[in-house]
Amino acid sequence: MEHVGEERTPVMIIDQLVEQPERLREEASHLNFTTQSRFFPGIRAPVSLSYQRFVLESLQGAMADAFGLSGRTLKFTMCQYSLVTTPPEQLSLLQRIPHFDSLEPEGLAAIHYLFRSGYGGTAFYRHRKTGFERLTEDRKVAYLRSLESENDGPNMPGRAYINGSTPLFEEIHRVEGVFNRMVVYPRNILHSGCIEADFHPDPDPLTGRLSINSFIDVVDLTP
Repeated sequence: MEHVGEERTPVMIIDQLVEQPERLREEASHLNFTTQSRFFPGIRAPVSLSYQRFVLESLQGAMADAFGLSGRTLKFTMCQYSLVTTPPEQLSLLQRIPHFDSLEPEGLAAIHYLFRSGYGGTAFYRHRKTGFERLTEDRKVAYLRSLESENDGPNMPGRAYINGSTPLFEEIHRVEGVFNRMVVYPRNILHSGCIEADFHPDPDPLTGRLSINSFIDVVDLTP
């Protein structure tokens, strides 16, 4: 467990998550990947329910304790194989800066790295102008207005993946993309994949930048 940035956001790292990770890569190689979001720079395919059950059975208690959710029940609300396949020159503006997945303060995101070559991991950021590391409803308007004021300015990023500090964003922590490692963090923290400038997209799950990306939420048991 690590606590990153000035806001001391918890980030959980689990190495050697599954006993036979190659089976997941093999499963992914037989799936039909499609573009499912204009925000994710690549293609995705669904992951089996057995994987989701395994993660919750193995880690639910540890995740609940780590993120202040003790006594709560967790569930997957999204779980997909993900392959980064967008060439840097085709990235949209929102794909060239750190992002947050939602404003839900209890929502978690998880990334399970399933690539062996040096495709980089995940970095977390602070927006320099506002000082924000995590986004909330109270911060949303100020953050978006600040981004708009910076739009088309001299410090806006070129057509490349962000990979480290820039004039607009400061990298506050980095988790290396180790094969069979899972990293779990709150969905409202600013983050991005660490992808080198010479990245060449590879759509093959066996050789490309394959991961399992998930959203995990608290179950509302209120009748």
